[in-house]
Amino acid sequence: QAKLLTVLQRRSIVRVGSNLPIAVDIRLICATNRNLNEMVQRNEFREDLLYRINTIHLEIPPLRERPEDILPLAARFCKQYDKALLRLSDAACTKLKTHPWYGNIRELEHAIEKAVIICDGNELPAELFQLPKRPETSRTGSDAGTEAATLEEMERKMIQKALDT
Repeated sequence: QAKLLTVLQRRSIVRVGSNLPIAVDIRLICATNRNLNEMVQRNEFREDLLYRINTIHLEIPPLRERPEDILPLAARFCKQYDKALLRLSDAACTKLKTHPWYGNIRELEHAIEKAVIICDGNELPAELFQLPKRPETSRTGSDAGTEAATLEEMERKMIQKALDT
């Protein structure tokens, strides 16, 4: 924090192994999911740095508080891949809208990516979205192993399901 504050105040950096300051002209954009004011109170974040970076404050609510954004974001993520006319089934839309998205947009993007990779057709069915029931802080609880954590696990489950039928 001290080094960042120094760069912001002096508007210069010094490369490792050098003594020559180099002028920098930057605009700093910061993002966090933590309450910096509380961190300042607990002496975990420098107050002078907070004042320096907090010129314009934007608060964006988590994705679970913006359900109207889920399907447009999912559609955008679907278009990132080279599969023409890929769309979400109605059941998939319902599943995506009701999931709490503890990992916010990154979790949504990852879920879409996994489904797109596995999908053979032009429609993403709800079954391709294996979403965790709770935040993934640990996979050692009673329901650990019931959800596919990796693409490899997901593929193995799908192959096993095909063999069982």
